[in-house]
Amino acid sequence: MKRAEIHTQKGIMKVDFFEKDAPNTVANFVKLANQGFYNGLTFHRVIPDFVIQGGCPNGTGAGGPGYTIKCELTGENQYHDKGVLSMAHAGRDTGGSQFFICHNRSNTQHLDRNHTCFGKVYEGLEVIDTIRGGDKIEKIVIIEE
Repeated sequence: MKRAEIHTQKGIMKVDFFEKDAPNTVANFVKLANQGFYNGLTFHRVIPDFVIQGGCPNGTGAGGPGYTIKCELTGENQYHDKGVLSMAHAGRDTGGSQFFICHNRSNTQHLDRNHTCFGKVYEGLEVIDTIRGGDKIEKIVIIEE
């Protein structure tokens, strides 16, 4: 089982991955994290009561890793709720490195089965609400258990 720690200036968010429901998305995120791709990137898009979004190498929301991955939308855990990590994209099957973390369920239901949910924050949920646009992802640590 893999887990992650997303280290930010505001604290650490600990994540359980949905490996059974989104194996390729989890593998992609783990690969990028282990390569240090996310180190120093910002949460470039922060919308209160909706999401915090990061993973763009140029900080604008238009960048990615240079490739795209397919959406994985049929698993049991494909429901957006507080703390859920999900892939950002510019249309089906165009995700790469950008991800978002949800603030709540009420404003994110329309994303269900449109964006791949691939994990959930189980500790550090309070950090989500303190993140502001421009706050940095210091590093993402992958833990193999």
